[in-house]
Amino acid sequence: MDDSAPRLASERLTEAEIERLQGAANLLRKAEKPVRILRAVAWPPEAQARFFETGETELPDVTYQPLDAGPVREAIKDARAKIDGTGPVHDWLRRTADTIDTAAAMLAGLGTRDFHRHSLQLYGSPQTELMNCDVRPLDLARMLDYVLSAYSNLELNLNAKGELPSITAAQMQPRMQAILNRHFGDQSPRVEIAEHLSAKALAGSKYIKLRADAAFSDRDIAQLVQHEAFVHAGTSLNGAAQTAFPILAAGHPGTTRTQEGLAVFAELISGAMDPSRMLRLADRVLAIQMSMDGADFLQIYRFFKDKTHDKTQAFENARRVFRGGVLTGGAPFTKDSVYLEGVVRVHNFLRIAVQETRVDCIRLLFAGKMDIEDMPAITALAAQGLCVFPKFLPPWARDLRFLLSYIAYSSFLNRMNLERVRDHYKDMLHSCAPTQSPTTNGEGTAGSARPITG
Repeated sequence: MDDSAPRLASERLTEAEIERLQGAANLLRKAEKPVRILRAVAWPPEAQARFFETGETELPDVTYQPLDAGPVREAIKDARAKIDGTGPVHDWLRRTADTIDTAAAMLAGLGTRDFHRHSLQLYGSPQTELMNCDVRPLDLARMLDYVLSAYSNLELNLNAKGELPSITAAQMQPRMQAILNRHFGDQSPRVEIAEHLSAKALAGSKYIKLRADAAFSDRDIAQLVQHEAFVHAGTSLNGAAQTAFPILAAGHPGTTRTQEGLAVFAELISGAMDPSRMLRLADRVLAIQMSMDGADFLQIYRFFKDKTHDKTQAFENARRVFRGGVLTGGAPFTKDSVYLEGVVRVHNFLRIAVQETRVDCIRLLFAGKMDIEDMPAITALAAQGLCVFPKFLPPWARDLRFLLSYIAYSSFLNRMNLERVRDHYKDMLHSCAPTQSPTTNGEGTAGSARPITG
């Protein structure tokens, strides 16, 4: 075969190609291991304490340890020398090499504008166009903020006593562990309680850590199980089973958009999502854009404090925007813009996969850490027994009956003129008298909802 000709995913790799590509993948796995982004950009716990002690008026004092990118680039150079052909698997490994190279450069520029420049290459920004459709994550964030903010007065989460349910980490730990044990069996991640975490929860393939002083709602449990356990921990464990191409166990920035998109979609399709969670995702995108436009840490902190009325949560949200970047504004960490972009991409991929009856591709999304665009390579490997189908699938992906029904129906709605539908029902609803009706909250008891006006 002419090596310069395009190669279809259905064309088999030769034994010699497999050996070279596996060698490249192993080198890339070695290269990415020191590139631990979230660990590198983490702030010490005392940064928050000092910020509050100084009256919330001074920029946090944070220092970083830049990465020595030399050894990473040497391993990438050796890997690229083995990726010497054409085809989906070659393209996938080249993209992976480029991503790890850029990620190493980003960590070499910690605390500078170079960090932000490389962050844009890896994660995009709120202004990244979605699949040439003339819409952006910022557009979705603004729409979600506009629509869901109108529901801020609804007491959606109150229990029968009119209180917000509050679950401690100590109460949460055994409940989550029982769910994970049923799903993962003897490979279940441990649910641990940690004194110092930057977020309320943090997940890896072998653990899910809960911050000791955090308070959780009933919906937090469902969200953490769907997002952190069934998707992030599940794809980590499935990737670890890919002995032929262990690079599928590596969660590098090239996989972040799809992995976070899958995790957010899991919250949506399972019914775990709620307005406050969706607003948090939207507000992070808005804050990233504000920082890119010049807002400093203090301005973003105040933005979140006005939103949450919780100074600790506001600090955490602002920290996510500025970690690794420049606290005076103009150069944030853009990773959090991929949550909304990713869920749109995943939803659209699943919609088309259902229409094309490619259930195999839906399930292969969970075979390890990958991007949707890697699917031609993953199917090529699976066809030759070099990528095994995932053992651990979220319930909605293992039993596809609801997903198939939902997407088959909702796909038809895209053919309707939504502007006409909106105008019809908007006019009708404006003629309806405002009322108060009982609602069923998360505890299964009746509550009272305030009418929404305007």
